[in-house]
Amino acid sequence: MRIISDIHIHSKYSRACSPDLIPENLEKWGKIKGVNLLGTGDFTHPLWRKELREKLEEAEQGLFRLRNSPPPSLPPQAHPKSEYALGGPRQGGGIKSGFPPLEGEGKGGVRFVLSSEVAVIYSQGAKKMRRVHYVLLLPSFAAVDRFVASLEKRGAKLASDGRPILGMNSVELLKYLLDADPNALMIPAHAWTPYFGIFGSKSGFDSIEECFGDYAKYIYAFETGLSSDPEMNWRVSHTDRYSIISASDAHSLPRIGREATVMDIPENELSYAEFLRILKEKDKNRFKFTVEYFPEEGKYHLDGHGPCKISFTPEQTKRAGGRCPKCGRLLVVGVVSRVNDLADRPEGFRPPNAIPQKHLVPLEEVLADCFGAGSKSKKIQDIYWKLIERAGSEFNVILDLPIEDLKKVAGQLVAEAVRRVRIEQVIKTPGYDGVYGIIKVFADGERAKFAKSPQNLLF
Repeated sequence: MRIISDIHIHSKYSRACSPDLIPENLEKWGKIKGVNLLGTGDFTHPLWRKELREKLEEAEQGLFRLRNSPPPSLPPQAHPKSEYALGGPRQGGGIKSGFPPLEGEGKGGVRFVLSSEVAVIYSQGAKKMRRVHYVLLLPSFAAVDRFVASLEKRGAKLASDGRPILGMNSVELLKYLLDADPNALMIPAHAWTPYFGIFGSKSGFDSIEECFGDYAKYIYAFETGLSSDPEMNWRVSHTDRYSIISASDAHSLPRIGREATVMDIPENELSYAEFLRILKEKDKNRFKFTVEYFPEEGKYHLDGHGPCKISFTPEQTKRAGGRCPKCGRLLVVGVVSRVNDLADRPEGFRPPNAIPQKHLVPLEEVLADCFGAGSKSKKIQDIYWKLIERAGSEFNVILDLPIEDLKKVAGQLVAEAVRRVRIEQVIKTPGYDGVYGIIKVFADGERAKFAKSPQNLLF
């Protein structure tokens, strides 16, 4: 059974997150995307935890499913005039095209694992201020209650934000988590992000061991983040012992699954304990690959200064003395530079036990490039929902369907775009200092040769 997991998401209780992030919508968008194991996000927030208790029930050990309940009053985000908004022709099951069903649909359904992201801010090492984000997993509500009680005794205020800021160091946080349940999992989130990554240039560490000391043995995995990928991490030998995972850090429903971790687990062995074992042991028989953004699309890939629109490679940064040539302020050191600083291997090095990676582009962005319209425009949203109706899920379109079959479903233009993404034949403009990069499939004027293809009349 293929498990496509996205364990790092948020709820409506986190700042700058969509109010549509409720359990019913999370399940439906898991199916739309093709993700069948989702983190709940934000289990430290009291109102969200109450809602999760009411709406989830245990399915397998440590994994949960949505209880039978009426559909939500707010539909998932789709253009309001699109007949393919969920609740339209897709509702009730059945894929007209005859292609495979949505991942997670049917007997198994979408599963949830109790997860939360937290921030710690503290001083460690020559009075240097550290700011690190972690994704936490626990196998039961009872364990969550114990963990939350420990934080509250310490004085943590958990009701103001689904992603709380905790005044403790990383080891203290880990101890509280393991006291709540020895099978807890603590994962450094978006590990290379300059401001809040464990390896970040602004306030991070040079290694997990430097951060955790003797407790590093209880850290089994870390998350790449959008601006790095496993290949970049392979250059740093001290990361070899850890599983490298990917997840979306979704703040809205359509962002679910933009990065993911893929495993193969027999249905009768699916459990939290097996998910944890695979990460602890880096079991290549079951840990198949990660789904990655092209890291150039991440908003901290290169160095730069966003207000002045300055984007620099590491070499350019060194020549500029680390300062913006327009205003003189310090440049924000991005992921490429930080990896170069810590790397003890050349570019292209691949460890013998490395888990494969696949770079993909979200379907809305592929369609926007194909048809020259905004990804949230009515035109692109209508096409998106038609493809979900015909192909079954976004991952079916982007990852699975043979190109010849995709031509029948989506037309020659879309099929060619997806083919290029799969072989990584794309045009990259890297992001920097909070500015997302741009990934294009077609060069200017290149779409014209597909314009008269009769298959494109599907849209």
